[in-house]
Amino acid sequence: MYGSRGAGARASVAVAGAVLLLGACSSSGDDGDKDKSGAKVSQQPKEKDPFWVNPDGNAAEQVATYVKDGKDENAELIRTIAEQPTGQWLTPENAGQEARGFTEAAAKADRDALLVVYNIPHRDCGQFSSGGAADGNAYRTFIDQVAGGIGDRAATVILEPDAVLHMVDGCTPDEFHEERYDLLRGAVEKFKSLKNTKVYLDAGNAGWGKPDDIAEPLKLAGVENADGFAVNVSNFYKTPDSTKYGKELSSKVGGKPFVIDTSRNGNGPYTDGDPEENWCNPPGRALGETPTTDTGDDLVDAYLWVKRPGESDGTCKDGPKAGQWWPEYALKLAKASKQ
Repeated sequence: MYGSRGAGARASVAVAGAVLLLGACSSSGDDGDKDKSGAKVSQQPKEKDPFWVNPDGNAAEQVATYVKDGKDENAELIRTIAEQPTGQWLTPENAGQEARGFTEAAAKADRDALLVVYNIPHRDCGQFSSGGAADGNAYRTFIDQVAGGIGDRAATVILEPDAVLHMVDGCTPDEFHEERYDLLRGAVEKFKSLKNTKVYLDAGNAGWGKPDDIAEPLKLAGVENADGFAVNVSNFYKTPDSTKYGKELSSKVGGKPFVIDTSRNGNGPYTDGDPEENWCNPPGRALGETPTTDTGDDLVDAYLWVKRPGESDGTCKDGPKAGQWWPEYALKLAKASKQ
């Protein structure tokens, strides 16, 4: 996402070098199993959260590094991130392989994979996570590859952060709207044709505008055929605000349920800086509610960590490129959540 129109936080882009888990993952289905060094991360109990923890993710690697260096306090702080399931943002160049590897590893651990599909043409309006498929046909091929990689294994897909929102707020030019709606409808239908895949279409956040403004565009994008929609992806709005926004929107799109990204919303949005950049690597933020499907609300299917805490929003506030691991920021998020 971009900040110039008050849209809020951007979605992080998966970076080259993402771990390809082709069934040779070190994860097991044993909860609480750690090696003697204390470096290994474990799955959450399945009854609490059915989603898979990637034991080879950036946060897990950082835990191992801190343990090796004798920085036990830092290791335990980052472990609060590493031992929670987070979204796996598929890299377009290897999307089919990654989808297969992540879902196979998740199945081996008796968990569901959480995948983020982020490759719509004209993505992010030329901002920090610009790019996407070259054209509609390339995108359809990409979706086919992801679906083929998932197969019959259990997966939850968060579909195209910002894609609908950027048509509503004026970021994406009008001439691309018709094709984008068609591509999103096709992606929803493709994922829903899979035996064990759920799909949630991104629907913005509590701070960008009114649910009335995005309800009809969501319908045009196929939300009625999806399992629901996602709110607050990569953003910082507190869970009660996101729940209120989601419920108002749900009432306008056939009572669809939704999921909330709680990865970094513990302290709410940042309001002291430049309003056009408050979404980008804001200081003083904290981890939010840990992922779970036990939300206590029939309309809220899950609290998820779609954005991976500790990965940069972009090259602002001395951050690395979007999606790259930033251990200093990760430590600040973890420390703030303990206060």
